[in-house]
Amino acid sequence: MPNFEVKSKEYQFNQFKKGNERSFEFFFKRDYNSIVGFCMQFLGDLDKSKSIAQDSFIKLWQNKEKVNSYNGIKSFLYVAAKTGCLNVLRHKKIVNTYKDTKLNQLEHQLKLDVLASMHSNSLMLTELETLINTSIEELPEKCKNVFIKKRIELKKNKEIAEELHISVKAVEANMTRALKKLRVKLSVYLASF
Repeated sequence: MPNFEVKSKEYQFNQFKKGNERSFEFFFKRDYNSIVGFCMQFLGDLDKSKSIAQDSFIKLWQNKEKVNSYNGIKSFLYVAAKTGCLNVLRHKKIVNTYKDTKLNQLEHQLKLDVLASMHSNSLMLTELETLINTSIEELPEKCKNVFIKKRIELKKNKEIAEELHISVKAVEANMTRALKKLRVKLSVYLASF
């Protein structure tokens, strides 16, 4: 019986070398799942593994004259599959490197945009602060004193009235006047906030 098996192997191999499609199909059915499993170990992707296994068989058929023995068929298929897997992995690495580079560029640009925005906002706030201080200084003396005591020193109307020797109503009136004048002066900035 072993002698018949050896003759059968030799026959299949010789028929394959002559271009017999049935012999090729015999090797395809025998080795396809093994090649797919081999590729899966590297790629972890069944569709890509099947594709590489199919490509390996196509290469085998195209290069049948280079295969010198029955066992050489399996060797050829594994080498072709290994090359296919390496090509997929290299391509994946290049794609990931490109994605990482692109992501890094986008992050860098975002950081620059945020910094520019912060700088712009900082300049705007500095301008606004200067305008507020100037506007407060330009208020009539009583309005200015009431505003400073109320908004900066955080005093109550009654305390302000006692300190400035005016009525609580006068404190309220001066505060109203101060706020009106400041709203007019700061209207350009307040509209942008």
